[in-house]
Amino acid sequence: MSIVQTQTTSFKAELYQGIHDLTTDVIKIALYDGNANLNADTTVYSSSNEIVYTGYTAGGTVLTNLGVTESGTVAYASWENAEWPGAVISAAAGLVYNSSKGNKAVAVLNFGGTYTWDGSTTVTVTFPANTSTTAVIIIN
Repeated sequence: MSIVQTQTTSFKAELYQGIHDLTTDVIKIALYDGNANLNADTTVYSSSNEIVYTGYTAGGTVLTNLGVTESGTVAYASWENAEWPGAVISAAAGLVYNSSKGNKAVAVLNFGGTYTWDGSTTVTVTFPANTSTTAVIIIN
């Protein structure tokens, strides 16, 4: 399988269709093992290859939006870090998806390898700064 970090193609089209509102919709992140097939063609959240570990609930967790911002000709959006305190997890990727709109996929995050936490620390998916050059969602 393959994990490719990207905004999904369906998300890009759905923005033009007015389906997503990143300021009011419930956006979540689910975690996956290294066997997941997540890439630009991913259209919806799936439990296939989603991790199953102590302290993690299927479907992941709700993300807190940092806002949709404009800067010059760029619009961008990101979220606060996702955390699972004390969880025992091994994960290689995350899928950001819109649970308010039929679990439609937004973006794939490739962690660059499988990371394992033993429950002694907080599992954290750290999002980049919410700027016009580093945010998770950037539209030029």
